[in-house]
Amino acid sequence: MSISLVAGLGNPGREYELTRHNLGWVAVDAYASKHGLAWKGAPGFESVAARRDLGPGRTLWFIKPQTFMNGSGRAVAAFARYHRISPDEVAAVYDDLTIDLGLVKVSVSGGDAGHNGVASLIEHLGAGFARLRLGTGPKQPPEMDIKDFVLERFTTEQLNLIQQKTDAYLQGLELLLASGPDQAMNQLNRRDIP
Repeated sequence: MSISLVAGLGNPGREYELTRHNLGWVAVDAYASKHGLAWKGAPGFESVAARRDLGPGRTLWFIKPQTFMNGSGRAVAAFARYHRISPDEVAAVYDDLTIDLGLVKVSVSGGDAGHNGVASLIEHLGAGFARLRLGTGPKQPPEMDIKDFVLERFTTEQLNLIQQKTDAYLQGLELLLASGPDQAMNQLNRRDIP
């Protein structure tokens, strides 16, 4: 099955821009910008959406749920149901604090690892979706509360690194879309991008 729906996870509102939890939006925004896609309100799905037509009968959808992270699954599942997209045709793009900042990994199984957006997706959509995980870790200091860490803004130094890595995020997403999760895993998960 090829991917038909890419969900970038994040939180709406200016106060959440440039926070770790919004890294998924950085990647899908970069893709939309590269391919000239326009985000439009999709209020029936509590989202903004963009579409890319890939030829006869083949549409690739992108959504950014506006539900806040904890309600992401509700928006994604409603959109997927309406467009008759099965969970294995969905890819979620999100921040992962278990991966070092700047690295990209792909998976298709596992739990939520404490990520509320992923927990919401599993609850509402099911667990069969692909995952493009963008590293934001390690958590510093280690005793810091996870919620405080993910809602904290990146430092200037970290933002510079993210700017340098945006192409890598884009390449990871394009590889996932072009070749599917298995091939993307083989290529991305064993390569530690310095």
